[in-house]
Amino acid sequence: MPRLVNKSAHGPQQVGDRHICMCGLSNNQPFCDGSHHKTDGEDEKKLYFYDEAGNREEIETDSGCSGECCGGCCQEENKPN
Repeated sequence: MPRLVNKSAHGPQQVGDRHICMCGLSNNQPFCDGSHHKTDGEDEKKLYFYDEAGNREEIETDSGCSGECCGGCCQEENKPN
């Protein structure tokens, strides 16, 4: 089942001698494989989708949406209380 995961990290977290993926793009989860470099050039105010091949696509959101509240859907009933 596909699922949208909203991640904002652009690099790994070092734990001991390992690097844990924090961007969600690694094909070697939970370990970093360098895929976070695909996030270079992202605009912090925009929401992006990455397909299985690692291609980036900007997701259009309603005006004023940061994407943080509900993954970019901007529907009042989906916003957390």
